[in-house]
Amino acid sequence: MTVVYNILLVLHLVGWAIVLGGTVTNLRTPRLAPGVLHGALTALVTGVLMVGVAEAALDAELDHVKIAVKLVVAAVVTALVVAAGRRKEPSRGLMGSIALLTVVNIAVAALWR
Repeated sequence: MTVVYNILLVLHLVGWAIVLGGTVTNLRTPRLAPGVLHGALTALVTGVLMVGVAEAALDAELDHVKIAVKLVVAAVVTALVVAAGRRKEPSRGLMGSIALLTVVNIAVAALWR
């Protein structure tokens, strides 16, 4: 199951990379890059699956507060991406919020011990 967890981790990181890269590259002329919604959904789903695998198969000690914070931030990022996708021309503030919250989610994962 460690292999499954590691595959999910790679997919999770790729999902966040797509969201961050697709958002930052389009901050000057605000538009949502193709694939950003798929990246956000990939990151959200693989994050939930990682927690399930770690709890069920790896018997890992997880910090549930950290997981809850990351889940809320990921859900907000996904909702903002959906909102940006529905607009013809999303605002810079909306695109900046997506990028900032993505960085916050990455920072929580890397720095919260």
